[in-house]
Amino acid sequence: MLPTTDIASDTSNPGSRISLRGVSLEVRGNGDPVFLMHGIGGNASSCGALAHLLSKSGYRTFCWDAPGYGESADPHGPVDHPGLVLQILATLGLGPAHLIGTSWGGVIATQAAAQAPEAVRSLVLADSTRGSAVSADAAERMLARVAELVDLGPAAFADRRAPRLVSPSADASQAAAVRSGMAAVRLAGYSAAAAMMAASDTTDLLPSLQVPSFVLVGEDDVVTGVDEARILAESITNASFEIIPGAGHAAVQEKPAAIASSIVEFWKGLS
Repeated sequence: MLPTTDIASDTSNPGSRISLRGVSLEVRGNGDPVFLMHGIGGNASSCGALAHLLSKSGYRTFCWDAPGYGESADPHGPVDHPGLVLQILATLGLGPAHLIGTSWGGVIATQAAAQAPEAVRSLVLADSTRGSAVSADAAERMLARVAELVDLGPAAFADRRAPRLVSPSADASQAAAVRSGMAAVRLAGYSAAAAMMAASDTTDLLPSLQVPSFVLVGEDDVVTGVDEARILAESITNASFEIIPGAGHAAVQEKPAAIASSIVEFWKGLS
């Protein structure tokens, strides 16, 4: 378990930072806990606008920098990302938390919810996937990204990949923010994330999930896509499903207000 003595900030202040054994989180607001997990090319700031809006709606949000991302320490060796999320929730004594995962973060959230449903109040999957191990080709392509990052460097890597993450209708500032997040990736964190994705296929987990679930996807997502999101929603018992107009794969950054509104309505409907 993570030691509580590693908590290094006043968590009552919106926008404060806490650190748990090298894992950094942005904390906002007060109320029921919400844990947000970014995609493989992002960091805590990728979820910042959404977290800000949720905190204004009466929730206490925690946006993590996954190991090797943002202000978190680089991992040394394999990382059990879902297990780490559950350890953080237990250490903070949050009680059942709402989990929000975008893309890779959604795979982490799915696995965490399957491992410890008692720790999860609800599951929100945004532009997510079952993982790259659904096929050998997909797993190989995911692992090949690491070599591409090494070859190009983060800035050129972002120049090549980031434009596909946003809708054609995204404004320049949104596209720049998405590119900036990807240009900040570090090899240690990205490698650990890619390894997890290449080994993950949640197909058999989805029907057994025991928590209320909501699947969201941008209508212009060309990375994981609407069809994959439909598979998630149709595989999870009683899952809600929504397509976000005018958004791409980075929907949480492009349309945070629309997504926040939809998520809060979903939570209000929980018994």
